[in-house]
Amino acid sequence: MIDGVNHFLLTLLASCTNMLPIAAIIVIFQFVVIRKQFVQLKRILAGFVCVILGITFFLEGLDMALFPLGKLMATQLTAPEFLGTVAGHGESWQSYAWVYVFAACVGFATTLAEPALLAVALKAQHISGGAISSWGLRLAVSIGVAVGAALGTFRIITGIELYYLLFAGYAVVVIQSWFTPKLIVALAYDSGPVTTSTVTVPLLTALGLGLASTVPGRNPLLDGFGMIAFACLFPVIAVLGYAQLARWFGRGARSSTS
Repeated sequence: MIDGVNHFLLTLLASCTNMLPIAAIIVIFQFVVIRKQFVQLKRILAGFVCVILGITFFLEGLDMALFPLGKLMATQLTAPEFLGTVAGHGESWQSYAWVYVFAACVGFATTLAEPALLAVALKAQHISGGAISSWGLRLAVSIGVAVGAALGTFRIITGIELYYLLFAGYAVVVIQSWFTPKLIVALAYDSGPVTTSTVTVPLLTALGLGLASTVPGRNPLLDGFGMIAFACLFPVIAVLGYAQLARWFGRGARSSTS
């Protein structure tokens, strides 16, 4: 109990230290550059306290649940008795089918619940006057992250070099951008980074590191990272594809009614 309290206090102190540069920049610009007093200072201070406490509890939750859970699931799904093989013999990338399914499901579910994505999707729907569906955008991004997470686990298991897959993926993005309505190109490019936030990153990172620790011949430092790169890339492809499909279906509907 005492160790847990001490760990929490250390995390709280680290959160306060990390927030100091942000607070210092805001104060300097407010008083030196803008030269005005803060409006609703008490509310701002209360907000900073909430942010610090929120970050602290979030970091504690990562250490207590999300990171161990991701590693545990990776260990269980790659255990020889679960794969039905003898350790080091008869294992191939096909043996890890449930790992790909689990990664895809985790990527889809966490992205659909991502607060940052929800905020962006609602803003996009509001600004576009309903031309961009909030629910459709969230589904497209979630599917993209699901594919990216599954491909990331496939890369870890097979040992394919990361840059091969990334070069190919970004080449697809560049080609898609030429044929996608300009209305959604910038939004699609933002849809990738916005998914790498509070819910998605911890689970995918833990899954990648746990997988690289349990798959024979893999190094967690070299192979365990890279999952987030796919989680950023494939939502862009998915949203651009969603826009292309919407335009094609729209043209088909107009041609059938004319």
